[in-house]
Amino acid sequence: MIAMTPIVSNDDRMELHQMRYVLAVAHARSFTRAAEACHVVQSALSQQISKLERELGVPLFSRSSRRVELTAAGAAFVPWARTTLDAVDRAAAEAVAADGVVSGPLRIGLIPTPSALDVPDFLRRLHRTYPQVTAQLRVGSSDRLISEVGEGNLDLALVGLADGTTPQRVEHRALAREALVAVLPVEHSAATGSSISRVLTLADMAEEPFADFPAGSPGRLQSDLAFRAAGLARDVRYEAATPGLIVDVVAAGLAVALLPQTFARGEGVTTRTVADGPHRTEYLVWDGFSPSAATRAALSLLDP
Repeated sequence: MIAMTPIVSNDDRMELHQMRYVLAVAHARSFTRAAEACHVVQSALSQQISKLERELGVPLFSRSSRRVELTAAGAAFVPWARTTLDAVDRAAAEAVAADGVVSGPLRIGLIPTPSALDVPDFLRRLHRTYPQVTAQLRVGSSDRLISEVGEGNLDLALVGLADGTTPQRVEHRALAREALVAVLPVEHSAATGSSISRVLTLADMAEEPFADFPAGSPGRLQSDLAFRAAGLARDVRYEAATPGLIVDVVAAGLAVALLPQTFARGEGVTTRTVADGPHRTEYLVWDGFSPSAATRAALSLLDP
């Protein structure tokens, strides 16, 4: 048998708290703020990071009197350190869960426009039922959230996709399907006309300037596919990442929009049904390969 020599000796082995200190400094871009976040004195944190750098043989940070930045080595170290610490935390949480106590982080991704789930109510029930689970929220686009779940960076996510589109390479459950409505300035002719005009078609809106989500995003795709299926072109003149800003653009009289009813509200706008308008389906997605105990607990609260 060939004996394997460790890269670092037992006396100089990398320690978990050193990794945590590195991540804290990388996040805060400050040794002072990182020490405060880790509840240690700055000198102790600095000494441990310097010790780790000597062991590795490379600097992890570039330091000056005004700023702290990751070096190339530090940028390569950070994601692996984060993965290692996540695995340690997961191991501890699973060990505790085997004894009947569910604990640990639950990383939840959300689109900016969730309507199929009352998120505050879910978090309240989660805390009441599993008080040792710590929920962490992250907002993003549906495609990015699905990728993050698939890569193990999120435990579960709530996403919204256009009709005919389903999440890939993750487990998923459809929560609700809803029609998007036309959002119009209150002085728009379709808003001030007779009751007949309360139901529109895509053709009625095709000549209007639009406000919508950025090109290529799942939120934008919902409307793009509907206009394409109807054989119509439109002018998306304003792009915004949030429904609130889209509504503000409409309220200013600059454009019209298509949004979920829940978010198509605001002073200066009104809504109309669109007979052939787009629909979206909200999905709950998670990694079915090895969900954490916290993930399994959350899914049990969301069982239909």
